Amino acid sequence: MDIWTVPMIIIITIICAIGLASVRKWHRVDPVVDGEDSAIPEAIEEHPFTLNPIIWVILVALMFMFIVIFYYAASSSY
Repeated sequence: MDIWTVPMIIIITIICAIGLASVRKWHRVDPVVDGEDSAIPEAIEEHPFTLNPIIWVILVALMFMFIVIFYYAASSSY
């Protein structure tokens, strides 16, 4: 399993960067004042799922799992 140590550290770093970026963006959001929300940006209105950090983390994890499965399937000898 030593072969997967460095790629796993890279994946964990990417996932932490996604989480950190989403927390920083969340802290910059204007609070609700007098019960009125601010306007939703047009990019989010059109594609609400593209900025969701959970979806990005799942995609990164799935890509890593696909690479591991493909590597072992390609390297297995019959």
